Amino acid sequence: MKSKFLILLFALSSTYMVAQEKLADKFFSNFGYVKATELYEEVLKKGDTSLHVLTRLGDCYYNNSNSEKAAYWYDLALDMYGHDEVHPEYLYKHIQSLRSQSKFDDAHEWMKKFTDIQNDDSRGKRYNPEHIGKFDELSKTENNKVVKLVNLPINSQYSDFGSFIHDGQLYFASSKGADTKKVYNWNEEPFLDIYQVEVNTDTDSTTYGSSSFINGDKVNSDFHEASIAITKDGKTMYFTRDNVSKSAKKLKYDKKGTTHLKLYKATFDGEKWADVIELPFNDDIFSTGHPALSADEKQLYFVSDREGGIGGTDIYVVDIEGDSYSEPRNLGNKINTEGREMFPFVAQDSTFYFSSDGHINLGFLDIFKSNIIKDETAEPENLGAPYNSGFDDFAFFLNESDNENESTGYFSSNRPDGQGSDDIYSFDASVCIQTISGTTRNLTTNDVLSGSTVKLVDEIGKIVAEVETGVDGRYKFEVDCNTNYTVIATKDDFKEDQKKVDTDNENEKENEVDLLLEPLIKDSQIVINPIFFDFDKWNIRTDAQYELENIVDVMRAHPSMVIKIESHTDSRGRDKYNMKLSDRRAKSTMEYLLSRGISPDRIESAIGYGESQLLNKCSNGVKCTEEEHQLNRRSYFYIIKE
Repeated sequence: MKSKFLILLFALSSTYMVAQEKLADKFFSNFGYVKATELYEEVLKKGDTSLHVLTRLGDCYYNNSNSEKAAYWYDLALDMYGHDEVHPEYLYKHIQSLRSQSKFDDAHEWMKKFTDIQNDDSRGKRYNPEHIGKFDELSKTENNKVVKLVNLPINSQYSDFGSFIHDGQLYFASSKGADTKKVYNWNEEPFLDIYQVEVNTDTDSTTYGSSSFINGDKVNSDFHEASIAITKDGKTMYFTRDNVSKSAKKLKYDKKGTTHLKLYKATFDGEKWADVIELPFNDDIFSTGHPALSADEKQLYFVSDREGGIGGTDIYVVDIEGDSYSEPRNLGNKINTEGREMFPFVAQDSTFYFSSDGHINLGFLDIFKSNIIKDETAEPENLGAPYNSGFDDFAFFLNESDNENESTGYFSSNRPDGQGSDDIYSFDASVCIQTISGTTRNLTTNDVLSGSTVKLVDEIGKIVAEVETGVDGRYKFEVDCNTNYTVIATKDDFKEDQKKVDTDNENEKENEVDLLLEPLIKDSQIVINPIFFDFDKWNIRTDAQYELENIVDVMRAHPSMVIKIESHTDSRGRDKYNMKLSDRRAKSTMEYLLSRGISPDRIESAIGYGESQLLNKCSNGVKCTEEEHQLNRRSYFYIIKE
């Protein structure tokens, strides 16, 4: 009896898990990811660790841009079932989630497996070995740019995104003022409406008024409206809306029970937006949205997941022919990938901006720019940081500007430093240039040194500029911001001086760096740092060779100069032995100079004096440190003839 009860209990439990999993699937298929997550995790707790449940949990978090948890569930699925059983698309999403957390090495290892499986997938080809260092490059702001980001005060705890400026008004989408009891299942937030806010910009700051619903009671409905584009004359607006009934009071669904997005057009009647009509290339079985106008307003770009596309969502274009439109054309594989391409925008110079998770990126959606409108073969370029991050970055908008060295605009992101799930950021980007300048001087006398050669060296050791100082000893270089440099000054008969200079992001900052060169000729000697020898050795060490090059330089600058060399030891060892040891050291020093092309007749003598001329107390029997003894192991270079 007991066993039958347990069998029945198990059967009921299994039936319950199946039912709950189906319920979770239903929420998932209707984009109710928050609820689906809860249900899948309940099923998991009851012992269902199927590939379906694990990957669906990964998808729930992935679709809400939670990269850490998405990677956890994808990783668990791959660990339990192996990449041969897991569909490659989940593998790619796992890679994206790892990139979003800056785990580029791990992502690259998984990408190798992805390309083995999907060898014809362009997303894998974009991550070949030559791109390994690309991620570090993308995560840094360009050296010659300063970009200031501001999280706008109009952002709320809900989703705020998508910016379009027209006639001093900023238009954007937000769910902050909607009925909070009526939520969208995808993210458990209220539905989106279109808002507008007055923007005032002066030379020092930008201020924003109070936001309100867009002027026009026929635009916002009880469901989603977002992503607009307005013609320059202010008479026509394109916007995205859920597929709704003619009265805009009910959602319309396809046969699978899914509501899709559609594009609409509204006309400004002089007071408000009215006459809302649906565009003819929409359909009930796929989504169409995210409008953008070309610079001449003869083309309309948009996003769609219609049949025949390359990836999840592609960007298309139609020609505007009065009140009619051409057949939609896919922008092709220079823009579209097997991933998602979204949020197009065209600047006044016809540069095409869009967001994608299929091109080389830092994780999830990144913002790209392309010259595709002027050159159909053009490759897209990732804007890099700080526009892009490891999170969703999208809805780029660029203000018109006559200043080629400065640009301002907006983009949206769900990066964690914001106020809500999606926030709008303004940016102010300007070219940043600094100078490094100074005076070359004699270290001993502080006199100005004319005729010095000053070199500018970049952080990888390349000499990028070189100047010679004039009578005032001055030098000057124009340099990039946020970069590490070294400046080096050289002059005959002087030791070089070098200093490191790290520029910051303050435009037009002047970095004043004086370079002080120490004379090599003092009285009747060529004075260099001590030439040290190891104990009981007479071979020339590398550090000694480095110093002896100063002797070589001086003698080459003075072809008739004749010198003599003295070498000394410390007191350790027998006096007679030290005399021989010092003589060997003097001779080895001379041999080094001869090996560097100095003629033998220019070295009068090379003599060792043993321990007969100590510089400190360390004579026979006196206990001294190694450093104290080493001070006595030295050489001198006396000038006999100049």
